[in-house]
Amino acid sequence: MLIIVLWVAFGLVSLAIYFANSSSLELRAADNRVAALEAEQAIAGAARYVSNALANVTEPGTPPDPALFKTEAVLVGSARFWLIGQPLDEEDDLQVTFGLLDEGAKLNLNTATLAMLNKLPRMTDALAAAIVDWRDADSDPSENGAEDEIYGRLNPAYRCKNAPFESIEELRMVYGFTQDILYDEDANLNAVLDNNENDEDATSPNDNHDGVLNRGVLAYLTVHSKISNLRTNGEPKVNVGTVDQNGLRTLMTDAGISSEKANQVLAPYASGGGGGGPGEPGGGQGGQPQPQTTVTNNSVLQFYIRSGLSAEEFALIESDLTVSTNSVVEGLVNVNAASATVLTCLPGLDAEKADALIAARAGLTAQTSIAWVKDAVDQATADQLGPYITGRSYVFSADIAALGHHGRGYSRVRFIFDTTEGGAKIRQRQDLTHLGWALGLSVRQQIAELQSQR
Repeated sequence: MLIIVLWVAFGLVSLAIYFANSSSLELRAADNRVAALEAEQAIAGAARYVSNALANVTEPGTPPDPALFKTEAVLVGSARFWLIGQPLDEEDDLQVTFGLLDEGAKLNLNTATLAMLNKLPRMTDALAAAIVDWRDADSDPSENGAEDEIYGRLNPAYRCKNAPFESIEELRMVYGFTQDILYDEDANLNAVLDNNENDEDATSPNDNHDGVLNRGVLAYLTVHSKISNLRTNGEPKVNVGTVDQNGLRTLMTDAGISSEKANQVLAPYASGGGGGGPGEPGGGQGGQPQPQTTVTNNSVLQFYIRSGLSAEEFALIESDLTVSTNSVVEGLVNVNAASATVLTCLPGLDAEKADALIAARAGLTAQTSIAWVKDAVDQATADQLGPYITGRSYVFSADIAALGHHGRGYSRVRFIFDTTEGGAKIRQRQDLTHLGWALGLSVRQQIAELQSQR
C-alpha cells in the first residue's frame, strides 16, 4: 500500500509540475502577446504623431523642427518607438541614426534617365535598360533592355509591366535584379553595419567583412518624390520657364523687392520679345497682358543665376517659382538633403563635384533654398543640374520600430507621408518586422540597463 501511495503521490506531483509549467508558458506567451500589441499601438500612435508634425510645419516643403520633433525612445504608455533614419554622411554606418527619411533626397524610379540610373551602385547597362523598359508604355525592347520575350522565358513566366513603378520593391520583378543587388550587405535596411553584415559567410547576408557597409540600390531609390506646384494661396506658381512677366513683377514687388530691381530682373526678357512694365520696352499699358518672352529658363536655378538677385532677395520668391505647368512636379532631387551617391547620379555631376556640393552645404543650417548651388559649381554644371533639383521636399517616410513593456514585442512598419495636397496623407504602409532587429547594439544595451534597474 505504501508503494502504491508513493506512486500515486509521484504521479500527482508530476501532473502538478506539468500544469504549472504549462501555465507559466501560457502566461509568458500572453505577456509577449500583450507586449506585441503595445508595440503595434505605439506604431499607430507614432504614425499619428508624425502626420500631425508634418501637417503643422511652419514652412511647406520642410521637415518638422528637429528641436521639437521626438524621434528616439518615445514613450507611448508602456511601449516605446523609434524613427529609424539614415546618416547624411554615408561613412557613418556604425550607429543608428534617428529621424524622418526625405523621399526627395532619392532618385525617382519613374523619372530618372537611363544615364542617371546607370551611375547607381551595383548598376549595369542591362539593369538600367530593364528598368526603363519596365516602366515605359511600349513593348519594344531598348538596347540591353528586357520586354515580354525575356519575361516569357522565365519560370514562372510573366509579362513586362509597361507602366510606372508603384513601389521600389517592384524591382524584384525586373529582369536581372537579385537580392544582393537590391539590399547588398544592408539586409535590414537600417543603414548600419550590424554584426551579421560584417562576418563574411557565417550568417546571412553574404558580405566581404571589410568593416564598411555596402548598401543596395533600394537605399537610393523612391517612387514617391514630388513637389507641389501651387502656392500657399492655392494659385499656380509663377512660371519662369517661359517667363510670366506680369506675374513675376507682381510676385517680386509683393515680396518687398524694389521696382527698380524688378525692372533689372525683367529687362533681358523684355528685350527678348516679351513685355516689361508699363512704359518699358515691350510693355503694355493699363495692366494689359504682356506677350511671352522668347528668352526662356530651363530651371529655377538658371533664372536665379541670370536674375542678378541676391540670395536673400531670391529666397523671398523662390518657393513660388516654377518652370512647369503641371500641378505636381515629380522626381526632383532635394539638393539640400541628398547623399553624395545620389548627387553623383545627376547630370553635370561626378563624384568629385558631388563631394564639393556636400562640402559647400555643410555649413548651412535649415536650408530650403538652392541659391548656394550657384557658388558651388560652375555655370555649365549649374545649367545641366538645375532642371533636376529642388530645395524642398513634400514627401517623407517614417520607418517606425517599437517595443512593448520589458523590451518585448518588437515591430517595425514604414509609412510614406505625402504633404503636397495639404495635411499629411499616408500613401503606403509596409510591415518590415520580418527584416529583423534594426535598432542597433546601443538600443539593446539601453534596454538591458533598464531591465537591470527593475
